[in-house]
Amino acid sequence: MSDLTMKHNTEANRYEAWDGDALAGFAEYQLTDELAVFTHTEVDPAYEGKGVGSQIARFALDDVRDEGTRKVLPLCPFIKGWIGRHREYVELVYGAPATTAKD
Repeated sequence: MSDLTMKHNTEANRYEAWDGDALAGFAEYQLTDELAVFTHTEVDPAYEGKGVGSQIARFALDDVRDEGTRKVLPLCPFIKGWIGRHREYVELVYGAPATTAKD
């Protein structure tokens, strides 16, 4: 689904995907000074299998990357698995080895 609106709801500590007035899914997190800890991702059953979770994960991780002060601790199995399939995000994970430029 490409017509979703992604929002960072800082009051609820979650990233959300909206289909008009309908909440399609969200990824909850907790913040520390150094970490964005992703704890739970949920997609409404009506939107399952349509890439909503992937859109939320990409939006959330891009936001953490753009903010630039925290690493990610993916306790949520969905976020952890998504990062595993999208290796360009591994560098955001707390404890992951830093990537180095190759000549």
